[in-house]
This record gives sequence, C-alpha cells and structure tokens, in this order.
Amino acid sequence: MTLRYPQVLLLLCAFNVLPVAMAADSVKLDTPVGGWRSGAPEGEGESFRQTVNYPASSVNTPVGQAKTARISGEIKATPKGNEPGRLIVNGVSMPLKIDESGRFDRPFSFPNGSNSVEVRSPDGQQRHRTQFLNTSGGATPAKLRVLLAWDSDGTDLDLHLVTPDGAHIWYGNRVAPNGAALDVDVTTGYGPEIFAMPAPIKGQYLVYVNYYGGGYRGDEEGGDDAVQPLTTAQVTVITEEGTPSEKMETFLIPMRAVGELTLVKSFSYP
Repeated sequence: MTLRYPQVLLLLCAFNVLPVAMAADSVKLDTPVGGWRSGAPEGEGESFRQTVNYPASSVNTPVGQAKTARISGEIKATPKGNEPGRLIVNGVSMPLKIDESGRFDRPFSFPNGSNSVEVRSPDGQQRHRTQFLNTSGGATPAKLRVLLAWDSDGTDLDLHLVTPDGAHIWYGNRVAPNGAALDVDVTTGYGPEIFAMPAPIKGQYLVYVNYYGGGYRGDEEGGDDAVQPLTTAQVTVITEEGTPSEKMETFLIPMRAVGELTLVKSFSYP
C-alpha cells in the first residue's frame, strides 16, 4: 500500500511524532546561515574582542556587530514564564536568553572549520539546527576558550581567569596585554560569558567563578540577595578549537551564596 504525505502525517500525529522540518518551523535562525562561508562581507569586520555592555541587557549584541559573529533569530509561541531556550554551539549546550517577543541575539566568534548551531525552544519541542564551514574571516582563531553559563535568571555570575604571566581577566579588566579577552559581562542571568585567547602562554591557568549578586528583580535592580539563592554554573574549557587536536571539558559547580568565589579548574597549556 502506498501512503501519500497527508496520510503519513496523520499516522505520525497518531503516534505523537512530527517530522523535524515541521518542528523547525517554530524556530527561526537569522544568522548564522548554513553552507560555505569565506568570511565577513566587505565593511563588516568580525571582531575578536566583543564590545562590552555593562550592565548587559537581555539582548546583549552590540550595535553594528557583524552578522558573521552573532547568533540571532526568533522562537515563536514561546511558553509563558520567561523560561530560557537552549543554545548548542559545537557541542557546548547552554541556556539561551529570550526576550518577551521570542527574539534572541548574542555575539559569538566562531572558529575556522566546521561549526554547528542548534536552537531549541524552552519546552524542547521545537528546534532548528544549521551547519556551516568557516574558511576565513577577520576573527583571530582562539586556541583557548572558556565559556561560563548558569541555570537561573536574575542572577549575576562572573568568570575570572588568571594566566601564567599573572594577568587577571574579569569584567573589571576585560583585555590583557597577552591577548586574552573577555566578551560581554552578563548581569541578568544565564550567560554565557566567554574568555578567549588566540596565542595562549605556556603554563598554568586558573579558572574561577564568582557569585556576584542577585542581578535584577523584574524591571528593578536587586540588592545583595539573589533572586534564586542556589544556581548551578557550567564551565567549559576548550583547547585547539576547530582542529583535530580539540579537547573539551565541562564542569558543573553549585553556587550557593552571593559573594562565593570558587576555583573551578587549574590546568596547564599546552
């Protein structure tokens, strides 16, 4: 017996299964786009050191950011409750801040080589994934990258890195003479904050997370008490990203009180 598409769709609905293409209709990814990418268009310089907004807004992409260095789009019919979506970049999964209209937009510097970006709705039922090959561009490849994300809104966690030469990179000192840099300082929940270094110095690195404060309570800035006392930080350390020698480690760290400073990882490079 030969089934036509409407009949197949009815059978899939009966078993509560929908084609991936149907699910993707509710998630729109404006950028990046799939396929072969040879770099930023003329006049759109891709920046390795992202412009920092403090405090960060819910949609924290700087004005004028090149399309080749951002992740933006829309999740339609997002569930009420201000729940985050899910962003998965090259295997690193993290919460995705969504505004009231369902829009998301954040800067991201992609490595050369194959990249994948997947966006999922808060309930996980809708998703969209794209794959592209980045062959060149203005961004300096980062041989060392550290990403911080966390699982609560209205809270402020900060990423701190100490490099082998003693440089301390954090939101108060975002660019070091050795080339290390921190991108946006997210103060309103979820993150991510990203540390990147194009030419890492040999030696020991220290990764810390500081539970800075409660961030915002609705539209009002909070005090010293966090909206959610317990939040879980996720730190991912990536070396030689986008190469055959790439290594990735992810750590989950419970942060219990405002003011807490935790040494997450000590490692040597290379």
